[in-house]
Amino acid sequence: MGLFDFKTEEKVGLALGGGATLGAAHVGVLRALEESEIKIDCIAGTSIGAMVGAFYAFGMSVDEIEKIALELDWPDISRIALSRRGLLTNDEMGKRLDKYLGDVNFDEADIPFAAVTTDISTGEKVILDEGDVSEAVKASTCIPVLFEPIEYDGRLLVDGGLKESVPLSAIQSLGAEYTIGVDLNAHRNYERPDNILDILSNTLEIALKHLANVNTNEIDLLIQPNLAEFSRSETKDTDKMIERGYQAAKDLLKEAQIK
Repeated sequence: MGLFDFKTEEKVGLALGGGATLGAAHVGVLRALEESEIKIDCIAGTSIGAMVGAFYAFGMSVDEIEKIALELDWPDISRIALSRRGLLTNDEMGKRLDKYLGDVNFDEADIPFAAVTTDISTGEKVILDEGDVSEAVKASTCIPVLFEPIEYDGRLLVDGGLKESVPLSAIQSLGAEYTIGVDLNAHRNYERPDNILDILSNTLEIALKHLANVNTNEIDLLIQPNLAEFSRSETKDTDKMIERGYQAAKDLLKEAQIK
C-alpha cells in the first residue's frame, strides 16, 4: 500500500503486541502517534497490548496510562491461585480494569476495540470484541501455566500471543484499511532466567519465533522498539521502556514522512 496519505479516508487500525512488562513501550508509541496527529480508528491488543489498548480505546489519556504503567507491579495484578490449572490468578487485573474503566462492555468504547486470546482446549485463535472488557483482557493476558485460564462464553481462554503476537487480523476484522503494528519482541536477548515467569516467557518467545504466527510484511507501518536489555517480568525500567517506544515510533514516523 505504501506510505500513508492522511488526506485520504483510510481507516487506521493500531495493533498492540504482547510482551509482559515490555508493554510499557506501547505508552510511548501512543504518545508519538498523538504528537503526529494520527487518528486511530480502531485498536486491538494481544496480552499486555490488550490492557493498554483497552485503556486507550475507552478514552484514557496517554498521561493517565503512563501514570498507571509507572505505578504497576506484578504483585498488584496477580494472586496465588491454588489451582490445578495455574499457579496464579489475575483476578486482581480485572479489578484494576474495573477501577480505571468501570464495568464496561466493548460496545461502549470510544474507539472500536478487540482483544486476541487462545482457546487452550481447541488451539483456536479467538478475537473478542463483545461482552465484558475486563474479562476479555484478563483472558488475553493469561500466560499459560502461570495464570489460571479464563472461562469466557463457554471457552477456556489464555494468552493471545500463542496465536498472534501482533494482532493484525483483529484490526482487520474491525475494518482497518491501513495498519500500524507494534512488535515488542523483535529485538530480544535471552539471559539466564531468574524466576518461573522468566522461564515461561523465554519458552513462549523462543517457540513463537519459529511459528511465524504474524507476517509482519503485511503490516503497513511496523514499529519495533529495541527492548533487548529489558526484563519481561520486572518494572524497574518502565520509564526507559516508555521512552524507547516513543523514540522508535518518532524515528519511524519521521522516516515515513508522517510528521
